[in-house]
Amino acid sequence: MTQPKSDPNSDTVDAVILVGGQGTRLRPLTLSAAKPMLPTAGVPFLEHMLSRIHAAGMTHVVLGTSYKAQTFAEYFGDGSAFGLDIEYVVEDEPLGTGGAIRNVADRLRADTAVIFNGDILSGLDLTALLATHRHLAADVTLHLVEVADARAFGSVPTDPDGRVTAFLEKTEHPPTNQINAGCYVFKRSVLEAIPAGRVVSVERETFPGLLESGAVLAGHVDSTYWLDLGTPAAFVTGSADLVRGVAPTAALPGPVGDALILDGASVAATASVIGGSTVGRGVVIEAGAVVDGSVIFDGARVDRDARITRSVIGSDARIGADSIVDDAVIGDRALVGARCELRSGIRVWPDVNLPAGSVRFSTDG
Repeated sequence: MTQPKSDPNSDTVDAVILVGGQGTRLRPLTLSAAKPMLPTAGVPFLEHMLSRIHAAGMTHVVLGTSYKAQTFAEYFGDGSAFGLDIEYVVEDEPLGTGGAIRNVADRLRADTAVIFNGDILSGLDLTALLATHRHLAADVTLHLVEVADARAFGSVPTDPDGRVTAFLEKTEHPPTNQINAGCYVFKRSVLEAIPAGRVVSVERETFPGLLESGAVLAGHVDSTYWLDLGTPAAFVTGSADLVRGVAPTAALPGPVGDALILDGASVAATASVIGGSTVGRGVVIEAGAVVDGSVIFDGARVDRDARITRSVIGSDARIGADSIVDDAVIGDRALVGARCELRSGIRVWPDVNLPAGSVRFSTDG
């Protein structure tokens, strides 16, 4: 897959990724792993993001961590295996997006920093984003993505020169289809001016305050691939899009195609794995089973003639014969018996407060 051309000036730019959230909307998957560490198209989601950063020529990365902070360093180490120099800053208490950005200030080495929300899958051309920032001599540049329907988001209008004019709350009649895509370029001096040690919202406090003060806020507008992976439905969609090559990455551990089957998985000849599904290491899929647009974590088992669609099956979970799992999340080590039917928002995970082998059920909403 074609990647953005490296920017010869990108080595003077720091990359900051905010990965401190608890991922409550993805439970039970995030009970055992931080959201950016969930296996997504064969590797932790964060690895896909880092591959894009590396492809754009940035090498110094600061991870702002909190929830399960140690797991990031255990996997990525100092970053050298990925061609990067990675540092870690742990957030002891939730500080909001602005507070989390300010919390990493003392690790920055350059006068420019690109800030990424750690749960966004994007096709943004980072070189073009930095070019916009420099061309407009901006204090902050925001990636703004055009969406078909902006009513579910706050909108961010810009003037003909590309400067942001306002930050608007959700409304039934948004004046623009441009929304904040969760990626920013900051001048270091502006970043350091964010109040330290307290909760700060960039959307409600930092950006409006900068506009009021006369600072230059630029908008880099595009309509490239963009997806917030915060929900189970979005997670399986994003993983499938990475496998099928719809979303860009240099970290896919296999060829782009209709399925990604990792080493050590066993898939019966009469089973069907389609729709951008990922089958993890040590997974067993028996005869007649269908896995469509789903993610099967390492060590899981799908018994004969089971059908799994647009779902996530956790590590070492088991789906019984002739069962149907549709738009559902099955947590690590959960057991779904034969001929069960789980649909639309059902989440299942083992409950430590119940007898061995018991599971808890919940539904979205």
